[in-house]
Amino acid sequence: MSGALVGRTAVVTGASSGIGAATARELTRAGAAVVLGARRMDRLEALAAELGGSGAAVAIAATDMRREADVVGLFALARERFGGVDVLVNAAGLGKRAPLGSAPTELWREMLEVNVLGLAIATREAIRDMERRGAAGHIVHVSSMAAHRIPSPDAAMYAATKFAVRALTEGLRQELRARQSAIRVSAVSPGHVETEFAEVFAGRPEARTETYGRFKVLEAGDIAAAILWVVTRPPYAEVHDVLVRPTAQRN
Repeated sequence: MSGALVGRTAVVTGASSGIGAATARELTRAGAAVVLGARRMDRLEALAAELGGSGAAVAIAATDMRREADVVGLFALARERFGGVDVLVNAAGLGKRAPLGSAPTELWREMLEVNVLGLAIATREAIRDMERRGAAGHIVHVSSMAAHRIPSPDAAMYAATKFAVRALTEGLRQELRARQSAIRVSAVSPGHVETEFAEVFAGRPEARTETYGRFKVLEAGDIAAAILWVVTRPPYAEVHDVLVRPTAQRN
């Protein structure tokens, strides 16, 4: 797969850790230039130094997915540094334990604004750039198995955001086909992956061990490899959704 993305540029949101960071590594190994966005600039700088040390072309920007100007700015940076975007990986996302009967509104708002609205804004900006250049680009949403079932009683709002991503994926596919666009859209929907998700969801550091210590879960690199596979299919093949769960995961 080495060199499969030479001459192409990818924008990756949520790139400071987890699946986003692993995807940045995978895409640069395949030859892509990358534009990386996340809130934690110190982590982005460290990742950029790592990738740049391997010869990759990298640009970074502090990006809060709840701020439209930040999201729009990522694509301005891609145009300025590399001429535009060919691949967008919407990896930014989070979950919070937020029961519908008792959670504060801010927890719901944060998930909706990052997982749905921020993703939609990034998608729009990528499409505008791709269509301006006539590029046969690719948009990948990092979704979740929670887009296909409710994982727990306290995760309904998180699941609702991922059900929305599932709807947006299919809706965008239909929209692009209706106007005979060459842009493809895909989702990758992981089960348990060892990232910061569990501790953020529960609000407790020990939740990471509790969640991921029961059996061998997926690694961020497993999902990054799936994303690379999706975006390197031939132009006539559009992978709609990839569900990836650990072998030992029951639901």
